[in-house]
Amino acid sequence: MRHKFGYKKLNRTSEHRKALIKNMLNSLVKYEQITTTLPKAKVLKPQADKLITLGKKDTLQNTRTLISKLQDESSASKIRKTLSKRYLNRKGGYTRIIKAGFRYGDNAPMAVIEFVDRDVEAKRVDKKKKDKTKEIPKTEENKQANA
Repeated sequence: MRHKFGYKKLNRTSEHRKALIKNMLNSLVKYEQITTTLPKAKVLKPQADKLITLGKKDTLQNTRTLISKLQDESSASKIRKTLSKRYLNRKGGYTRIIKAGFRYGDNAPMAVIEFVDRDVEAKRVDKKKKDKTKEIPKTEENKQANA
């Protein structure tokens, strides 16, 4: 019998666990795919699905609840404006967990958690494009000036 086994503790205090889940939810919403350990992904999946369900009904109370759970207004607005519209006809199961082998250092089981029908370009949000116009060509005058 599984009585009184409510949730996974992940070997953390309650404050640390809440902060971990909040940060992982923000990353999942921002990048739409993250790699983590399998137990963390299994804890994260129902939380992410509940947030998408909250965002589907766009009321002031749900918006405040999203901001309260995520502590980030940009993530909450992305859930309300983008993700909830994407999953409007889906009744559940907004995320999937894909097992990704074992971590090299401690052999921990790894997993990729991602949104179903995710935007592939979302992973490149923070990456800066290389600007080739700022490069100064190496000429003889530049070499003598630098010497």
